[in-house]
This record gives sequence, C-alpha cells and structure tokens, in this order.
Amino acid sequence: MDQSESPDERITDDDFSTTVRTWLADNLTGDFARLRGKGGPGSEHEFFEERLAWDRHLAAAGWTCLGWPKEYGGRGATLSQQVLFHQEYAKSGAPARVSHIGEELLGPTLIEFGTEEQKRRFLPGIKTVTELWAQGYSEPGAGSDLANVATTARLEGDRWVINGQKIWTSLAHVAQWAFVLCRTEPGSKRHQGLSFLLVPLDQPGVTVRPIQQLTGTSEFNEVFFDDARTDADLVVGEPGDGWRVAMALLTFERGVSTLGQQIGFARELHGIVELAKANGADNDPNIREKIARAWIGLRVMRAHAMRTLEAGTSGSEASVAKLLWANWHRDLGQLAMDVRSAPSLLAPMGPGSNIADPEHLELDEWQRLFLFTRADTIYGGSNEVQRNIISERVLGLPREARP
Repeated sequence: MDQSESPDERITDDDFSTTVRTWLADNLTGDFARLRGKGGPGSEHEFFEERLAWDRHLAAAGWTCLGWPKEYGGRGATLSQQVLFHQEYAKSGAPARVSHIGEELLGPTLIEFGTEEQKRRFLPGIKTVTELWAQGYSEPGAGSDLANVATTARLEGDRWVINGQKIWTSLAHVAQWAFVLCRTEPGSKRHQGLSFLLVPLDQPGVTVRPIQQLTGTSEFNEVFFDDARTDADLVVGEPGDGWRVAMALLTFERGVSTLGQQIGFARELHGIVELAKANGADNDPNIREKIARAWIGLRVMRAHAMRTLEAGTSGSEASVAKLLWANWHRDLGQLAMDVRSAPSLLAPMGPGSNIADPEHLELDEWQRLFLFTRADTIYGGSNEVQRNIISERVLGLPREARP
C-alpha cells in the first residue's frame, strides 16, 4: 500500500459512504435537527443563519470542498467519493448549502484559472464559509444570450471601474463578493473583449435590490454598478479572455453536485407518491402513469450524469443534462398539483398543513414546488439555448439565423 495516500484514498467506497452517513446522523441533531429538508430553490430564505452555521460546522469537520486539491485546503476526494458524499448528504435530508456558489463554482474556477495570489486570498474564505459569493452573469439584455453582456469595466490606474446592471443574481443580498462578467474592451462584440472580475459588493458603488418571485420569496436580485471598483489584479485569467473562464465555470456548475440534486428530486417524488396513496389519487391510472414516467426520468438523468462524469463533462453534454432535469422537475411540480387535485388551489390552513416556511405562510411545500419549477426551464440557460447548443455542436445542424 502506498503510505503517501490519504486515509480517504485507502478506504473502500462502502466505508466512505458509511463514514459520511454516520457523521451526518451524529451531527444533524440538537439545533441542527430542525434544518432537515430546509432551504433549496424557492426556499433559500428558510433558516438562513442556521444553515450558514451548519455549513461552517461542515467546514470545521472537513466536509467542504471535497474535490479540491489538498494543497488548496480540499480533501482531494476521488470522483466516486464526491458522488457518494452528495448522495448521502441528500438522503440524510441535510439542509441546502448556502455556500454552493463559492465552493462548487468559483473555487474550481480559481484553482484552474486563478493566480496563486488569488487562490491564497479567496480559497480559504470559501472553504471555511466566511465569505459568500454571487454570480454576476445575466443582465436585462443578456440572459439566455449571455454573450450580449453590456456591463463595462475600464482600468484606471490600479483599479477596475465597473458600470452596468446584473439581474437574477442569486443570493447577492447575503454575499460579500461577486464574480462579474464585464466588457473590458470598448467596441468589442459578443464573446470577444470580456473579462471575469472579482468584485466586493459592500461598497458605495454597488446597489442590491431583491426581486420578489412568484413564491413570494426573494432569492434573486438586481445588482447595479455605478463606478464600483475592484483591484486591477482581481481579473481571473487574462483580460479579454473572460468568456472562456465563464464557460468553464458553467461546466463545474453542472458537475458532480447534480447527482445530489437528483437524490433531492427522488425525495420529492417519494413525497408525491405518499401523498397519492394518502388521498387515493394512486387509483387514477393517469396519475399512476405519470408517476411511473417520473421514476423512469430519474433513472435516465442518473445514467446520463454517470456517463458524462466518467468521460469528462463537455458543454454539450451539460446542455443535455440541463434539458433533462429542467423539464423533469417542471413536470414534477405539475404532478404534485395533479395529485392534490382541487385542494392545490387553496392556501394551507390549520396545524396539519405541514407549512415548512416560517416567513411566508401562504404556500405549502407542493404549491411552492409547482410555482418555483416554472422557472427551471429558464434559469441556468433556457431550454431554447440548450437545444441550439445541442443542434449545432452535437448534431452539426446549421446555426440559427441571427439578425
């Protein structure tokens, strides 16, 4: 046995799963016990401070940044171990993480493209969950067509000066930093002349305005930059090469953590099946067929995810994955309403309504699932854009006509 290997690398996958499962069972207790199943899309406001404390508890025990190299504070976990961790985490009902954007998106991007100074400055704060990040990509005129970015940054001495607006910026109202895609070469168009900047949000030139969603909550924000500033050396990659860095980050976004997402989906489907059994909806052959199709869809998503992770995820394969889960999850929200039937139109009432949301009592979990999943086919790259990527890059079809 190679004694230079870490303990994690020398144990079997079964032993690793047992270690994770045991730790979660031992630690999702006391004040943390009530966090089971809390947070996640459409419920990001739930118990935020408590979930932040949970993330820091994970970090102290070495359960954050599993796949990062050890030299940057990670655990150096294998792909298989990362998959197993996400699966066990989701199965345990542990709460949605508040540090996902920093840990799963920016961290790997900095490790691949950042300078050593940038890594030393930012990776420790991400690992310990002492600095939270937001993603500054989408704009009012550059949502599905991200190459239309109009936010500008110009270099003045040792500072970038940033002007423009970002929108649908997840969790910007609780983040200290944002990575912002800006146009740094005047007159450039589309993918050219963009830079990937790291920008502090707590400064006079930045205004963050929460956007109330259909669910009544506000995890998304508008962010306005009015002569906001950041240091000249806080550009990731070379100036003008931001598109390549931005696209690499999206590949990380659709990586290993999607398997944990699928376990969460399975938990939602299980809840809908139990609801159907309780109210007799499972006697309806149409409902039974929809439940069966949902189960099959989950298996398809898992098979695709495992195949692409083992082969190395490409942009086109990630587009297929996004289409699969976005459509499936949207349909699951509709299935929840079909199973509940007429009562789905009524606000929950009374102590038996199973309201998990301590701030917005007008929706139960199934109503919130239905409303929030209306956005699944839009955010993170709309279905139309994903289909164009697949048709052009995989099938070799002619590019869509553009004005």
